[in-house]
Amino acid sequence: MSFSPALSAYRLATRALEPLIPRLLDARVRKGKESDTRVDERLGLPGRARPDGPLIWIHGVSVGEALSILPLAERIRKERPDVTVLVTTGTLTSAEVIQPRLPHGVIHQFAPVDGPNAVASFLDHWQPQLGIFVESELWPNMIMAARQRGIPLALVSARITAKTEDGWKKAPGMARQLLSAFDHVWPQDEEGHERLTRMGARVEGQVNLKLSGEPLPYDRAEFSRLSALIGDRPVIVLASTHENEEQALSKVLRGLAPRLLLIVVPRHPNRAPDVAEELRRDGWRMTRRSVGGDIADDVDLYLADTLGELGLFMRLADVVVMGGSFAPALGGGTVGGHNPLEPARLAKPAISGPDASNWQQVNRILKQAGGLTTVLSHDHLPDEVRPLLERPEQAQEMGHRARRAANEAAAGLDRLWGALQAHLPDAPKTAPRKPR
Repeated sequence: MSFSPALSAYRLATRALEPLIPRLLDARVRKGKESDTRVDERLGLPGRARPDGPLIWIHGVSVGEALSILPLAERIRKERPDVTVLVTTGTLTSAEVIQPRLPHGVIHQFAPVDGPNAVASFLDHWQPQLGIFVESELWPNMIMAARQRGIPLALVSARITAKTEDGWKKAPGMARQLLSAFDHVWPQDEEGHERLTRMGARVEGQVNLKLSGEPLPYDRAEFSRLSALIGDRPVIVLASTHENEEQALSKVLRGLAPRLLLIVVPRHPNRAPDVAEELRRDGWRMTRRSVGGDIADDVDLYLADTLGELGLFMRLADVVVMGGSFAPALGGGTVGGHNPLEPARLAKPAISGPDASNWQQVNRILKQAGGLTTVLSHDHLPDEVRPLLERPEQAQEMGHRARRAANEAAAGLDRLWGALQAHLPDAPKTAPRKPR
């Protein structure tokens, strides 16, 4: 197989630099950026044996991409329980978030670095029947090595920004060659469709996996326990908050209703000590979940600084305020918001701030359905939240509209699964029952 000049140069450079990767990974382990017990997986060395039978590999690097993989993994396991699903991600946080949520029969591994030897070792061991890339970044060695082995590939739920397209204009031949390696290309939206087509892809359809999926999981017993402690108190959940949001949002929401309980769920729980100190300085009577604090009558702010429990706290909410959407205006950096379908699937009314750039399509769908409200500034939050607390029937209707819109938006996964099934061997026939 011949390669474009840019792709040839990339392959040569990564082959020359690959001997340095173990040292770089060791440095990342010392900084807490890699797992000290699983760092070899980044070199393509397997963390476990490959199960017998067909295997589908799904790859997504970041937390958002990893979470969007779940609906697809669940569909595969439901429709084809004979197929093992291998999910690879690239960051510690994504692994911590996704692993507890993986259904039975789904394996997690850290993705190999994009070096020729690491990729070859990974593919030689796992030997997938199908590779699905759920992301916007194209990893040349990984893609071309899979293609050379005859592994069908799909680029799914790809988000291609104008900046990404401009970057690939510097190496158009390389972009065309990488995209032509995919048997299926399904971008998230019409803009991505147009950009990928200009870059040389054969676009087959559109699917946004972030629109699909089941409601967030939760512990039923813990939900019952916390519900009993809360009683009839109104609850606002600040979901997936970032730097400066906890303090600013809690301040404007204070006192909106008698006996109001604020549940704050930081996106990164390691920030909790600093967040707690700021909130205590503001006079909140608060406690932290991670150190055993509980919701007593005299607690008006509950800092839910644990991973994987957002589904529990959203179910306790009367109103959900989406974190990450106020951060830039508050000096916390650009985040782009978080998934408003998470409260929508639970029929919870949600309010987003001005920066939801990563969720524009989703926000538009939910706003048109009347299931989501956006505000231009955190100072405007009380005007939207107060009526929902004072009129619970209005909040419930808003939540029901959000859930209906979320259910309608999930249909793209059905079409995608129909296209991917063609690459799998026939399912084993169920043995006929013996007559009694």
